[in-house]
Amino acid sequence: MSNISPLAFVHDEAVIGKNCEIGPFCYIDKDVVIGDNNRLMNSVTLFSGTRMGSGNVVFPGAVIGAIPQDLKFRGEETWAVIGDNNTIRENVTINRGTAAQGRTVVGSNNLLMEGMHVAHDVNIGNGCIIGNTTKLAGEVVVDDYAIISACVLVHQFCRIGGYVMVGGGTRTSQDIPPFTMAAREPVAYCGLNMVGLRRRGMSPELIENIHNAYRILYQRGKLREECLAQIREEVPMSKEIEYILDFVGSSKRGIIK
Repeated sequence: MSNISPLAFVHDEAVIGKNCEIGPFCYIDKDVVIGDNNRLMNSVTLFSGTRMGSGNVVFPGAVIGAIPQDLKFRGEETWAVIGDNNTIRENVTINRGTAAQGRTVVGSNNLLMEGMHVAHDVNIGNGCIIGNTTKLAGEVVVDDYAIISACVLVHQFCRIGGYVMVGGGTRTSQDIPPFTMAAREPVAYCGLNMVGLRRRGMSPELIENIHNAYRILYQRGKLREECLAQIREEVPMSKEIEYILDFVGSSKRGIIK
């Protein structure tokens, strides 16, 4: 049995799971499905196309599933898909997808801080922390365990690698490769996210291999393809090194300098 405030609006066609708490002045539209054990504090809005898993906590003023801020959108059926055990703080906005991808996705166990924006067709992985007022433009991809600080602006189509630390106030129009730190103006590679890698239990040997891969990648005077070939020859292979090679090799916007 869910606890729904009499001051909330819940459309008859919305599907609400078990043991949910829906506070006063919430608005739950038709074609909304939420799972069990979710807590929606007061004044939360879930528009049509929202699909929410279980165990999420959504703070006042958050708006999920609003139509994309994209002039190409023509009212097609799309979704905003939220996983499990996320904390979505005050005034976060998560738009649903467009025909480009069909859905905006936020995985599980993420912390989205106050006032941040997730635009259409963004895909956020699991275990990410994204700071206050950070803005992710359309079709951005954020891989697992990324930490993006406050007031960061990410250009459309960019990819943020896993296990990164992006400094506050950073602006990027290029991809940020995994395991790294990025900051400054203009944005630049600032070494490995050493604290994050150690916290995730990576061995000193693995961290050294990752460091050597980036030492090769960021050496001057060589083309990207030459650097990737050198990494394959000189750095012991692991899933982490393969991840770096695939990320950099498939980058369409190019990686930060």
